[in-house]
Amino acid sequence: MKSSIRTFSILAGIVWSAIPGIDAQVNVTQEHNNLSRDGLYIDAAFTPSAVAGLTRDLNFNGTISGNAYAQPLYIEGGPSGPMIIAVTESNNVYALNATTGTVIWQRNLGPPVTSGLPCGNINPLGITGTPVVDLASRSVFLDAMIDGATKKHFIYSLNVDTGATNAGWPVDVNATATYNGMTFTSLVQNERGGLALVNGRVYVSYSGHAGDCGTYRGWVVGVNIANPSNVMAWATTAIGGGIWGHGGVASDGTNMYVITGNTFNTGGNWMGGEAIIRLQAGPTWTGQLTDYWAPMNWVALDQGDTDLGGVSATLVDVPGATPSQLVLALGKDRNAYLIDRNNLGGITAPVAQANMVSGATNRGTSAVTYHTSQGTYFAFHDDGNAISAYKITAANPPTIVFAWSVGQSGRGSPWVTTTGGTNNVIVWVAGVAGDQRLHGYNGDTGAVLYAGGGASELMTGTRQWNTGMVARGRIYLGADNKVYAFKLPAGTPTPTPTATATATATATATPTATATSTPTATATAAATSTPTVTPTATATATATATVPPSPTPTATATPTPTSTPVPTPTAPTAEKATQVKAASFTAQWRSVGGATGYRLDVATDSAFVNYVPGYQNLDVGNVTSRSVTGLTPNTQYYYRLRAYNGNGTSPNSNVISVKTKRH
Repeated sequence: MKSSIRTFSILAGIVWSAIPGIDAQVNVTQEHNNLSRDGLYIDAAFTPSAVAGLTRDLNFNGTISGNAYAQPLYIEGGPSGPMIIAVTESNNVYALNATTGTVIWQRNLGPPVTSGLPCGNINPLGITGTPVVDLASRSVFLDAMIDGATKKHFIYSLNVDTGATNAGWPVDVNATATYNGMTFTSLVQNERGGLALVNGRVYVSYSGHAGDCGTYRGWVVGVNIANPSNVMAWATTAIGGGIWGHGGVASDGTNMYVITGNTFNTGGNWMGGEAIIRLQAGPTWTGQLTDYWAPMNWVALDQGDTDLGGVSATLVDVPGATPSQLVLALGKDRNAYLIDRNNLGGITAPVAQANMVSGATNRGTSAVTYHTSQGTYFAFHDDGNAISAYKITAANPPTIVFAWSVGQSGRGSPWVTTTGGTNNVIVWVAGVAGDQRLHGYNGDTGAVLYAGGGASELMTGTRQWNTGMVARGRIYLGADNKVYAFKLPAGTPTPTPTATATATATATATPTATATSTPTATATAAATSTPTVTPTATATATATATVPPSPTPTATATPTPTSTPVPTPTAPTAEKATQVKAASFTAQWRSVGGATGYRLDVATDSAFVNYVPGYQNLDVGNVTSRSVTGLTPNTQYYYRLRAYNGNGTSPNSNVISVKTKRH
């Protein structure tokens, strides 16, 4: 059958710009703003010159109760004006005034789980995944883990304007979710990923708890929002296969995409793990080759706990490439994989694959994707304190090319702003569980555009893998007992209209047609796949007083403004490695005056001919140590450094040799 999706004219933006005084709504209804999970926000206020003056709004209260792993949402059109929706692990749900941060309404859904789980690293455990809002019914949907004689996951629907529970909700997942004779058991399952709303059904993904304990599986549960007694589910056949990523379920407007982790006791037979899974409405799964992809070394990934599903799925469109409609996976094996999302292909080679230059594990986060005049990119933050970007070439087939990498403390999921879809692109990340500051980078070069601010911009209690969101010239980020708001220096921004979804239905080789969406918004229209998802588009062209810094291969810091040129730094002194283990060690070096960062080489020979993958000219930022991971036991390695600043790069340091332990 063919899928019919209503197509709206991109001329809407022209009409809006021609009518003065229109205050169109701006809404952030879900994780990373769009169903594609691209993390893209169009806001004319976020020019490079303006973001340099970003400050925390100290008049924004933002007080909540509980730990926040979920992204806040922004909702307009209600009786109380613009609201921030925030949730916490204490099972508290808040609607805050978007300007003052005061509470409009709040709900507690029941006691969170504080003991009795077989393993885990979240305590208390309540609401973890980012909710989703249906604007048509003014409802917010979320999953809450509630304590009791039987610890259970419940899927709630609340009135977004009052907090009241909608009729027929919540849904008891234990009592309603089954698949192929398997029954959902809340005790061993956790819900980390963002919820998705696709064509009248809300989709919720589940993993296990940290520690891989119990007979958990990767589950996706779908509930008809008009009839919550209509519950369907899919699960991995094997034990394990959790859906761990912060983004949860991605969609092209018809199909749902999730990425699963390692499975257990498969006997070498693939049973749903280490895979990109494409689900149809329900969810249902055909089992055909077109609807799953796993790398050919999936057994080794299972055995090494190097999950393919380290990062949630991101849908990417690359104009001019063949294929052009792709899905991105970033594995714990430190590889990026691009797959044809209209024909996943089964257990086979990917369309494109590349080892990440940062050399660190990718887990738990959401990636972003964006277009500039220079091409199509994706970016992510890894476990090794680096944020990196790669370009996808418009070729047949497309390839993955390194763009830039910047040392950045923390483990946050990035997001992206652009003033018109492809111009003034800024990649943002919060140093969650790290330096606890916001950072903004030029999308083409990685040049620092916002370096974290001053004492007032320091946050506390930020949680791993969390991400910020953007609305009306502001950035909001959730943390323990607090939602933080940051504002640009220009005051109240010009309202930015919301473009309605534009999508094209495309038939695929499967019995179920696949809708093709444009996950990354362009200057003419923002594209998602359902009328309830409303990324913003600029109403008028905005003149920018400054332009991004000149492109460089890898820029990690803005030059320090001085009256005289800053000299090129001298070579650093490398010091003896510490924390030497079987598969890792920590490289050490002395700081150099005038340096704004360092580049690290690691090789298996002292002549540096055979580099360790990901450790050739690795930009580690302005630090004096770096963990080197993914190494072979009982093996000799060598490392050296170079210091750099805006005036140039130093000669090489001395070379340090280090041998990893046997086990």
